Amino acid sequence: MINLDFTKQLSGPGGHFTLHINCRIRKGDFVAVYGPSGAGKTTLLRCIAGLSPPGNGHITVAGQPWFSAKGNINRKPQQRSAGLVFQDYALFPNMTVEKNIRYAMAKGQDGKQVAEVIELMGLQQLLGRQPTTLSGGQQQRVALARSLVRMPQVLMLDEPMSALDLEMRHKIQDYLLTAHKKYNLTTLLVSHDVGEIFKLANKVMVLDNGTLQQFAAPAEVFLSKETGGNFQFAGEVLSITREEVIYVVTILIGQQVVKVVAEESTASTLKPGDKVLVTAKAFNPIIQRL
Repeated sequence: MINLDFTKQLSGPGGHFTLHINCRIRKGDFVAVYGPSGAGKTTLLRCIAGLSPPGNGHITVAGQPWFSAKGNINRKPQQRSAGLVFQDYALFPNMTVEKNIRYAMAKGQDGKQVAEVIELMGLQQLLGRQPTTLSGGQQQRVALARSLVRMPQVLMLDEPMSALDLEMRHKIQDYLLTAHKKYNLTTLLVSHDVGEIFKLANKVMVLDNGTLQQFAAPAEVFLSKETGGNFQFAGEVLSITREEVIYVVTILIGQQVVKVVAEESTASTLKPGDKVLVTAKAFNPIIQRL
């Protein structure tokens, strides 16, 4: 169980605001952290990892205090059983893949765990390579393997797949989900990809301007009763064009590109890059901005 109840003062494009988190995360949960840029998502992970201490409150993991303002407790990052994977992977360029992974081992740790993680991530053929010779997907697998070596109580990932193409993103998602289930991890993933969230997470933490707006299952967060229909797909708007009296919205859903006719009232609220939910209701597609 992870018990979070803390505040931290932050500065954003709109000025100063307070990040306030109060929730409990069960062991084995896969939690997606969702919200607009500057909402406090990365800071949340950094606070848990010990890289950015809160101003008030406490962070407790498995009954052990990692941070307590009242108790004057603030464990160092190396004293917290937390794995954190950044967007840029943060691999050591002067080390081989194997050395990068083994660098994370605890003193006296059994090497069997390392071998198991290497096999799980499919890295056997890359152990002698330097990170600079690897593709983005390969580097991501190395970063994940390194974070898993110590079997952390909390695995945290800050948009780790945002720079990957769609096919590679799906593969890394599969690796991540396999590791999460195999090791019964408690995982927090910052993501803007609704499809990714539905695939991986059982809970969604929605942040906006530092405030925890929702903490619920993906379906409860993204699918309202008003949009319930026969088929529902999350996608990304590629373009919006006007054709005489109608608008055509081109949407990427998975690896498929679809065109949906929309009224001006709907099309005017959308722009390329928006995440949307397409609902087929009695053969009448409805587009909802997420």
